[in-house]
Amino acid sequence: MQRSANEATPARVALIGGIVTFAFHALLAGRYDLFRDELYFIVCGQHPSFGYVDQPPLVPLAAAALYKLGLGAWGLRLPVAAAAGALAWLTGTFARKLGGGTIAVAVATLATAIAPMLMGLTATLNTSAFDPLCWTAVALLVVYALRKDNDRALIWAGAITGITLEIKYAILFWIVGLVLGLLLTPQRRILLRPALWIGAALAAAIAAPSFVWQMLHGFPFLELGEAAGGKNAAIPLGSFLTNQVMVMNPAFAPLWIAGLVAPFIVKPLKDLRFIPIACLIVFAIVRIGHGKDYYLSPLYPSLFAIGTVALAGLVRARLARIVAGIAVAGGVAVSAAAAPIALPILSPSQLVHYIERTGISPQKQERSFKGTVLPQTFADQLGWHDFTRQVEAAWAKIPTDERARTAIKVDNYGEAAALDIYGKGLPPVLSGHNQYYLWGLRGQDPVNVMVVQFDLPSLRPHCRSTKLLGKTYSRFAMAYENDKVIALCIGVKPSLQQLWPTTKHFG
Repeated sequence: MQRSANEATPARVALIGGIVTFAFHALLAGRYDLFRDELYFIVCGQHPSFGYVDQPPLVPLAAAALYKLGLGAWGLRLPVAAAAGALAWLTGTFARKLGGGTIAVAVATLATAIAPMLMGLTATLNTSAFDPLCWTAVALLVVYALRKDNDRALIWAGAITGITLEIKYAILFWIVGLVLGLLLTPQRRILLRPALWIGAALAAAIAAPSFVWQMLHGFPFLELGEAAGGKNAAIPLGSFLTNQVMVMNPAFAPLWIAGLVAPFIVKPLKDLRFIPIACLIVFAIVRIGHGKDYYLSPLYPSLFAIGTVALAGLVRARLARIVAGIAVAGGVAVSAAAAPIALPILSPSQLVHYIERTGISPQKQERSFKGTVLPQTFADQLGWHDFTRQVEAAWAKIPTDERARTAIKVDNYGEAAALDIYGKGLPPVLSGHNQYYLWGLRGQDPVNVMVVQFDLPSLRPHCRSTKLLGKTYSRFAMAYENDKVIALCIGVKPSLQQLWPTTKHFG
């Protein structure tokens, strides 16, 4: 049975929006180098496991497989470009399923496609890039199950939840929010459906390998989460909320605000009250846990879909349409201005000038970002080749016969992964940071250690003697990666194997 013209047009609008969004992201995907986390994911994936200290296995395994194809950063980022396109299409589809016409679908698709935060989230391969797509899919499937009495939708929601849990654990917050939202509304009846529990069992089965790995290793992810909360900048509630408005595009704020409010005042949408309740619960969890701004990004596509449908009925009058058109045009202009901060549109030098001239820059989410010239998304894609060359030059200063009993130890997983991937003639690199800590000495029993760290005096108590071999610097790198010493610790005391437990750093 063919769709009517009225049904087909909104569907085409959502599909075209998704395809254009994917193409735009794919076009820019290879302009910069590999991001810090992407380097780390590749190395983790080259050590296949059911889990890692700081994430489930799916993204690292995919990163290693994609990197092996030899397509560089572009190939590694195709999955997130696809996620960006799929999210734009899905949000438009959500609006259509809620009864939205062509205009509502177009606005919902557009708002999701060009929201600065959502654009930036899919600029690199990272575990958070898939959250907006997966969270929105689960919400849509629950709504579909409620409105159409469709049990298969609940099983599919369970399958998506399980797969998402193998990418990132954060969807548990969304599930908690949705369950509490359902319990607080008449839609709680869905919790009694056998299909929902079948979906929950399916999700648990898919996610089990990663959770078993965490259990067998003492749940290092929880330890890491506690440490991460401590390193994040303490941002006042007012500043945090203002930033949410800005990063999601202030011109589109009426859409998601309507998404929060409309289910409580618009009768046809009252069965969706559990979604804004779930959003508020997730917001509370993020604030209590001192989370970063992007932790809330998966909430907005569902709110955009609800909000556009709610507001569409108010723009039937000519004047209202003109105002709405101006607002959408303003939203496009705002996102166009913010796009160079979210995606690698400009060269590093051009981006520095752009930030200086416009004053547009992301809110500093971690204390350690202070002093960095570029936004972290870009700074952490730059400087790794410089860093590797500087370490290689220092390594070359060590007599050949000494290298066999010398290890290389660095501060963090970004440095270690960059040396493991880009380095030539270097031994496997050691670090106490996250998964590298669990890998230990990687088959080495060194007498000497070449160390990259912030200062030389703190190294001396552990060495018979020390020798400065170089320093790190790259113009556009993160500020804390510059001016580190590269030093040789001759005669480690006590042995590095004995000292290893003291190097542990989860965070």
